[in-house]
Amino acid sequence: MMPHLVPRRPVWWLFCWRAACVQGASVRQRMWAGPSRIPGPGGLRGVWGTGPLVRQGSSSASSRAPEVTLTPERYPVRRLPFSVVSEDDLAALEHIVPGRVITDPEELEAPNVDWLRTVRGSSKVLLRPRTTQEVAHILRYCHERNLAVNPQGGNTGMVGGSTPVFDEIIVSTALMNQVLSFHDVSGVLVCQAGCVLEALSQYVEERGFVMPLDLGAKGSCHIGGNVATNAGGLRFLRYGSLRGTVLGLEVVLADGTVLNCLTSLRKDNTGYDLKQLFIGSEGTLGVITAVSVLCPPKPSAVNVAFLGCPGFAEVLQTFRTCRAMLGEILSAFEFMDAECMKLVRLHLGLSCPVQESPFYVLVETAGSGPGHDAEKLGRFLEQVLDSGLVTDGTLGSDERRIKGLWTGGWLGRAWGLRGRAALSDPSYEAGLAGLSPGDVSWGGMGAVS
Repeated sequence: MMPHLVPRRPVWWLFCWRAACVQGASVRQRMWAGPSRIPGPGGLRGVWGTGPLVRQGSSSASSRAPEVTLTPERYPVRRLPFSVVSEDDLAALEHIVPGRVITDPEELEAPNVDWLRTVRGSSKVLLRPRTTQEVAHILRYCHERNLAVNPQGGNTGMVGGSTPVFDEIIVSTALMNQVLSFHDVSGVLVCQAGCVLEALSQYVEERGFVMPLDLGAKGSCHIGGNVATNAGGLRFLRYGSLRGTVLGLEVVLADGTVLNCLTSLRKDNTGYDLKQLFIGSEGTLGVITAVSVLCPPKPSAVNVAFLGCPGFAEVLQTFRTCRAMLGEILSAFEFMDAECMKLVRLHLGLSCPVQESPFYVLVETAGSGPGHDAEKLGRFLEQVLDSGLVTDGTLGSDERRIKGLWTGGWLGRAWGLRGRAALSDPSYEAGLAGLSPGDVSWGGMGAVS
């Protein structure tokens, strides 16, 4: 037992956006994921621009968008007996985070609305702490004053859990975007919770490593929110969940107590593994302020194949064949149906690189031997094409265009696998090099998945 870690009230007391739902309500709240375009002095510069807190895909003229219904009007929820923010409270909070207490209604529009614009809170105060101690001071003060708090990161969640339900104080981690340390031998990264996932990916890739997590929302989501929701992502097959790759956490509990479990040891057999309580807790137990994560070495050979399948049974069999034949180099396996492809064409204006199919599969391999990986992938493609599991496909191996495929950009220098002939054609590599970026124009699997 560790009584000094237990607050005077239940830990969830301040987070009323979670507890405000009456029993049986259909709203399931989540922590984090909020606006990410807030600069942090001394942070990962040159990646994200400056400006007010805005939601990805939105503009400052958000008032032109249709009004989003307030959450209490949409769902049967009731406000618990928390205090209302007063002028004295604003003065006290201004003393804790000087110049970073936001009360401008225009700046509060975006953090009060979820990414899908389905729920809306009525918070009148947003705080932007930069350090763990500032978060601790904020929560300690709010705990003493019985003020409800809503933690928010990149606000990219799809269930409205990162937005306030009522008038909770929003505590944004967007300015907590510092990389604290990186060990270039072990690959252990220690950073603040507000670091944007894509910025971290760029940081570690420059040093020969990759983040074990990759998401379609990586340009906006925060690593703290990823941990709080135990995000799976596109690399789950290869590196598993965050429960295995997160080595340590620093968390502030509801009463302001700082729980420091920020170890960087991969093997730690001592005591309770308290960090596991907070991974996937979705903000109900405390605010994650720093993360220690194990980054694997960057693979030197990456290939992506986009395939068309005639039915869902063939998708499942392709997956079984893929795991059996590609083994240790299999990095990702994603699928989408024809309806998803229609949405890609309609909303992204992109065309499919293969002939129309009921289902589509994207397979990514990542390894250390280009020749070895290409040979294994070639045998796999021969197998699925010969057996009728796959009717058409496209293969890309250029790094820039592979990233474009995942993120919705152009897929160029790809080679159409129009049957087995392409696989046995001796000019295969020459064909890959001869195509121009305009030959194939599809991307968006990352946006759909």
